[in-house]
Amino acid sequence: MRGAWMTVGTALLAAQLGAQEFKPPRVSGTPSGTRIGLFGFGVRGGVDLGNGQLLVGTALDLGDLFTARVRLRPSGEIGAFSGGNNSYVASLETLYRFTDDDQVAIPYVGTGLSIAGHDHCGVDPDCPAVWVNLVFGFELHYKSTFNWLVEYHGMDAMRRHRLYVGLTTRRGN
Repeated sequence: MRGAWMTVGTALLAAQLGAQEFKPPRVSGTPSGTRIGLFGFGVRGGVDLGNGQLLVGTALDLGDLFTARVRLRPSGEIGAFSGGNNSYVASLETLYRFTDDDQVAIPYVGTGLSIAGHDHCGVDPDCPAVWVNLVFGFELHYKSTFNWLVEYHGMDAMRRHRLYVGLTTRRGN
């Protein structure tokens, strides 16, 4: 009889301990504050509307500035095949995203600076040049890990106009 009571007592104690399993609280909302790190990357191709140069480039999502909607994005691109000099551009842009990352379409606007060069830059006294950029674009949900990217860049204080299409990784907060 004593064994039966110990078995019943052990079973009740095990049931009580099982009810004490830790379940972490759900985190609501999006993270805020400045966070720096490699959160994603993208590749894109496009065209310079002024000289017809074909462009290929890449961009990195390096973090949030003050809020999850303000992003820091460095990028680089090469332009070729226009019959003229090849071009090289390295940019650092800050983007404001109008919606959260879980939306089907994510429009954004931004600004930044670029250092631009071209073939035979060493003999050009105006090379390399510093450009002020304006960016308009949006991402469209493609898969759980990727978004389509469509962008317009007004570069060199709106003297150059570039259109891009590409793929970018979806940020996994």
